[in-house]
Amino acid sequence: MPAPKKPASAEAASELAGTDTTDRRNRNAKLAQLQDFREDASGQALTTNTGTRIADNKNSLKAGERGPSLLEDFIMREKITHFDHERIPERVVHARGAGAHGYFQAYEAATDLTKADFLNHPDKQTPVFVRFSTVQGPRGSADTVRDVRGFAVKFYTDEGNFDLVGNNMPVFFIQDAIKFPDFVHAVKPEAHNEMPTGGSAHDTFWDFVSLQPESAHMVLWTMSDRAIPVTYRAMQGFGVHTFRLINAEGRSVFVKFHWKPVSGVFSLVWDEAQKLAGKDPDFHRRQLWNDIENGDYPEWELGVQVIAEEDEDKFDFDLLDPTKLVPEELVPVRKLGKMVLNRNPDNFFAETEQAAFHVGHIVPGIDFSNDPLMQGRLFSYTDTQLSRLGGPNFNEIPINRPVCPFHNNQRDAMHRQTINKGRAPYEPNSIDSGWPKETPPAASGGGFESYPQAISGVKLRKRAESFGDHFSQATLFWNSMSAVEKEHIIGAYSFELGKVERTFIRERQVNEILANIDLTLAKRVAENLGLPAPKAPTVTPRKTQLKQSPALSQLNLLAGNIKSRKVAVLIADGVRDADVKQLLDALKKQGASAKLLAPSSAAVKTAEGKALTPDDSMLGLPSIAFDAVFVPGGAQAAKTFGTDGAALHYLLEAYKHLKAIALCGEAGDLASQLYLEADEGLLSGAKAAQVIPAFVAAIAQHRVWAREDKAKRVPA
Repeated sequence: MPAPKKPASAEAASELAGTDTTDRRNRNAKLAQLQDFREDASGQALTTNTGTRIADNKNSLKAGERGPSLLEDFIMREKITHFDHERIPERVVHARGAGAHGYFQAYEAATDLTKADFLNHPDKQTPVFVRFSTVQGPRGSADTVRDVRGFAVKFYTDEGNFDLVGNNMPVFFIQDAIKFPDFVHAVKPEAHNEMPTGGSAHDTFWDFVSLQPESAHMVLWTMSDRAIPVTYRAMQGFGVHTFRLINAEGRSVFVKFHWKPVSGVFSLVWDEAQKLAGKDPDFHRRQLWNDIENGDYPEWELGVQVIAEEDEDKFDFDLLDPTKLVPEELVPVRKLGKMVLNRNPDNFFAETEQAAFHVGHIVPGIDFSNDPLMQGRLFSYTDTQLSRLGGPNFNEIPINRPVCPFHNNQRDAMHRQTINKGRAPYEPNSIDSGWPKETPPAASGGGFESYPQAISGVKLRKRAESFGDHFSQATLFWNSMSAVEKEHIIGAYSFELGKVERTFIRERQVNEILANIDLTLAKRVAENLGLPAPKAPTVTPRKTQLKQSPALSQLNLLAGNIKSRKVAVLIADGVRDADVKQLLDALKKQGASAKLLAPSSAAVKTAEGKALTPDDSMLGLPSIAFDAVFVPGGAQAAKTFGTDGAALHYLLEAYKHLKAIALCGEAGDLASQLYLEADEGLLSGAKAAQVIPAFVAAIAQHRVWAREDKAKRVPA
């Protein structure tokens, strides 16, 4: 009787598992054929996809050491083109994001700096769309991971779209765009197991940055509290690169763009960020959405640092180096106007997901510098959108479409929406009377004209010597941090490097990077990792113009008020109604808000017999979702809280996270029950009126930093 026929997969397995000579030959041939598609690069030369050996994989081809990148650089273009098309349809980086609509309005005409129309009419509101994002994780990752945050603004100006595509940190990891694919490959989940998601605490990231000293400054920022912001509205934004502004007379100045949040700059603590990632991975996008829905609109001021062309070389760093910032003590920020976000998207995919930003989207009066990272981005963004949005017509998607008229001779391709009339899709033409035609440059309303910068130099792949200092500004950043911020940085390096499996990578980062930033930093991290402490730096420190920059410390960037802060008010049966009302009235006057939280979502009865409906339960909205906690008086309510594990944990967790806590009347006994020591942020009094002023002042300080050592002894 013939054997039953095997499934195709079983047949294939049987073929490869043959035992006689013929079967073994067949099997080996098939395996050899399969191996043709496998690559082991050990001992192999680095080449292009067509096999050309690469002599320099660190520098793009430029016209002179500090000149612009050249279009003929086939190595960089191939590398970035492949990188741009690696993810379909999700963004390769910045996949996880949230967006909002709003407007920008200039404070006064900036005609001395630029002829850009939207910066010269204080009576005009320019529509904007903003997208905030993390960098490392995919769309499904959490909002509060330690990461750089993208801060991209699309201005729909009357002269065309201007995209200011930056981050919440003023510098970047690399100096030349040719290294961008390498950096992202290193920081993304590791290739063999697709882990970790939304984090840089793994071997490939630290292997790369420990071998790339130019990353030292940006990595230090990423290990600081800047990488775990409380909300999007509490982030600064930066254009990162050096741009040019050009006025009507043709005079050019260099500028650095800044977004300064009106709410102030402040961050989560690490334990809080980790818990939020699990309990509410949408925390940042939820806060942004709710604030706008509630009419509490996030606001930023747009400013520029202005550097005259003749002052380009006056600094102890190269102005074209994207791993360097211009200290505000050397060049103050001139504020140009305010951006207000006041409308949520109607459809996430159609707007936030399809928004296509591009460094190369500029308007007359704004131009580029020769920053080699910016030069590569000018190529990369268009190339990326071709894959992600299905072809070259991505600017016709409503969220990307300019509000001003736009006409050209581009035709057809996928997803074309414009129905073009006329018979001559070329220029010049006489059939359609020459239209559309060029517009000569003019002071206002003219065509775009690139700044006529003189360029000369040998065509080469080389990094300018002025780009060679990788540690001075990292040291400046470290020296500018408060004692609290320094402790957080030490903790971040220790946590991240503690996840690195290979000891030699940990040692290299400590001895060859951290030791050149600051020996105390290196020794503390080495101690936490169980490594020998370095005794000296490996490079000679350079003389710098500044030892400290107070503008870099978040503790100096608070708004001085509590506008937009969120307060949890714990209520239970028997709570004193007057205390609740006094707090809510005080918060409303200060522009803050509160949520009433009870043991469950059921209504509670106040001591005065009034029914109070909670917004949620204490388990539904944990303390990590708020800036402060208020417990009104009332003997029965205090007794309930004293026997309720959720309520006690609420107060312990808020205390551990250094938040302001006010305990009124009988609730004051909860502090002694939990063995919490009174401080400027742990307040108690017989009635609400006695504690509310100090409570508001404590919230304005964001955290009770003096409590941090004591809080470490509190159970998590």
